[in-house]
Amino acid sequence: MQALYPEKNIRLVDGPGICKAENVWTGFRAARGDILMILDADLTVMPEELPMFFRSLVQGHGGFVNGSRLVYPMPDLAMKFANMIGNKFFGLLFSFLLDQRIKDTLCGTKVLWRKDWLRMEPLLGSWGIKDLWGDYELLFGASKLHLEIVEAPVHYQERVHGVTKMTRVFANGLRMSRICWHAWLRLGG
Repeated sequence: MQALYPEKNIRLVDGPGICKAENVWTGFRAARGDILMILDADLTVMPEELPMFFRSLVQGHGGFVNGSRLVYPMPDLAMKFANMIGNKFFGLLFSFLLDQRIKDTLCGTKVLWRKDWLRMEPLLGSWGIKDLWGDYELLFGASKLHLEIVEAPVHYQERVHGVTKMTRVFANGLRMSRICWHAWLRLGG
């Protein structure tokens, strides 16, 4: 991308490679703009979907825009059945915990204001157990800051690059449940 668009200020920042969350936080800390966007590198969501997120945020439709893969039909191999069930379960759980409708907690496409990230950053790691993906940290952080979370539907497709790291579905589900338990206690359960 740097070679294709030399007139743009495109920087490559090496993350620690520990987990997705730590890589995202590294990118957020290095970013210079007022708006922060997450788009997974596997291209299960195409970059052409980002302008809708941008417009939603700048037009004030919400303070945190979360992607939802569970709206449009998706190809059969885009998401495993167990992951689909887990996503629906955690969507219901988050809707209860945050008292606002959340359909998809683990969509990697998210957009927020840098100023809100700076207020969320001190909350990292305070949800009882490390969030390896960062999605729960961001959603709970947005809720703690009383940001309105809005969802934007995305067209989810089979991955173009890489392989899924969400392979230990039940172990990861247990980890996510523990994060939710601590969030419930911390958010005033």
